[in-house]
Amino acid sequence: MKNEIIDAEFSEIEVEKYTDEYSEEGLWKKIKENVTSIGISLIYKALQLYYVAQSPTCPMKVKAGIYGALGYLISPFDFIPDITPIAGYTDDAAAVGIALLLAQMYINDDIKAQAKGKIKDIFGAKALEKLDED
Repeated sequence: MKNEIIDAEFSEIEVEKYTDEYSEEGLWKKIKENVTSIGISLIYKALQLYYVAQSPTCPMKVKAGIYGALGYLISPFDFIPDITPIAGYTDDAAAVGIALLLAQMYINDDIKAQAKGKIKDIFGAKALEKLDED
């Protein structure tokens, strides 16, 4: 049912308006305080986006999409409130997924290594074992 909600309604969400919600401090706080709800896999993807946006080769249009998606992740006031059990982060995952499609050509091994390194720094090496991707 939650996939039906996302498929039917996510196209109506204007992720771009969440660009103002983005801040580096807000991203770190959201990740640290909500790891069990968000999941390490979604955090890894969000961190990939974060590091792509830091890259000087990333175009401003892609950065804007990334900041919109990360702002959406940070914002507690989105399509499905983050406090909603089970479904709370499905819309956030969809926003991050769309931004990943936008940024996919800029995600290289270095970006992945930076994201994994940050996960290790924040949560420890054991958290890396839970990632689906190598």
